[in-house]
Amino acid sequence: MDKINAFIQRYIDWLYIPQLHITDIMEIGIISFVIYHLLRWFQKTRAWTLFKGIVVLLLFVALATVFRFNTILWILKKTVNIAVIAVIIIFQPEFRNALEQLGRRSFVSSLFNIVEQKSADTERISEATVNEIIKAVFDMAKVKTGALIVLEQEVALGDYENTGISVDALVTSQLLINIFEKNTPLHDGAVLIRKDRVVAATCYLPLSSSKVINKDLGTRHRAAIGISEVSDSLTIIVSEETGSVSVAKSGRLIRNLDPEGLKKQLLELNKHGKQKDGKKTEGRKGKKKA
Repeated sequence: MDKINAFIQRYIDWLYIPQLHITDIMEIGIISFVIYHLLRWFQKTRAWTLFKGIVVLLLFVALATVFRFNTILWILKKTVNIAVIAVIIIFQPEFRNALEQLGRRSFVSSLFNIVEQKSADTERISEATVNEIIKAVFDMAKVKTGALIVLEQEVALGDYENTGISVDALVTSQLLINIFEKNTPLHDGAVLIRKDRVVAATCYLPLSSSKVINKDLGTRHRAAIGISEVSDSLTIIVSEETGSVSVAKSGRLIRNLDPEGLKKQLLELNKHGKQKDGKKTEGRKGKKKA
């Protein structure tokens, strides 16, 4: 009987389930959330290949430990510190992109907006500027003049502004058409618009590394998607081959827009800004144009 009791007691101890508290459940939820989003992030970047390589390496280390391959284990021990630093350097763009995406999360932005109050003039773009952009875009589309127009929002694009030539002029259809006219000094690259002003032209944008982008799309579209992946900007693209008008935002492309469709996308910038600030702001006054 003593042996039976000892046997039962041993397995009861092995099957012991610790008491869970609310903090334990919260910890499990947070860790699960972080691991899930890390795996999702890995799958969307080159880091997924790295992750699979690390898993294979860990299996190899386990195998070396079981069979006591002491020389291999010694080599791995000496190189692990260098390997970690090398991984950080090689995948620096991916880590930076992940941190930027985390900073653009609405709950994080709201925390900073409580501390850092914005000025009353928060309207992204006035209706007069919207009309000027639409007129320029579709005038260029008619004659198949390629164009790339980036509209800055919350995320500052100063790094990309510095790659171009400073303009600092009020947005007009004539100015935009003249900038993108073929064989002119400023036509190559992107135009950056901040609120109602063209701040720079011939700006260089990061190219998207996404593998799901249609192969028929050229560098101009890939650059538009690239800047939308690292910021909350909205980018307008006029195709030089087809004259079609597209918009890139949040890493996706909305193609074949008509004037009404483009206007809707542009006016949503102001709607988004007013929802964040909780009040309507007044932008630049201007005469409406067809």
